[in-house]
Amino acid sequence: MTTPSEEGGPVRRSGLKNPQAAVRGMGAGALVLEAIILLLAIQPIRILGGNLTGWGIGVVIALAVVAVLISGMMRRPWAWQAGTVLQFLVLASGFFHWSLSVIGLIFGAAWAYALHVRRTILG
Repeated sequence: MTTPSEEGGPVRRSGLKNPQAAVRGMGAGALVLEAIILLLAIQPIRILGGNLTGWGIGVVIALAVVAVLISGMMRRPWAWQAGTVLQFLVLASGFFHWSLSVIGLIFGAAWAYALHVRRTILG
């Protein structure tokens, strides 16, 4: 029995049939989940006494829309960098309410892990 390297084909490091699609799906899933959490965070922040004004709500909605748009563009080479910039923007949205910074930290860590997995699988 021959291995892919003996046959002259590329060696797959991960054992996945399509590692690029798997990595793209992971990144897109993380961004969609982040968008959902951002949208769901608006009402609890308002109810629990957060001073989330119209501008703050608009920024949170815009960040969620951008996250969904980037998740749909994961085939593009710039999408991973755009996702990284998005994480910093979500972290900076803590200017409107501290809990948004917490969301930014959590999903920033998840994005850093996604980048690590991407680098590990794709090389």
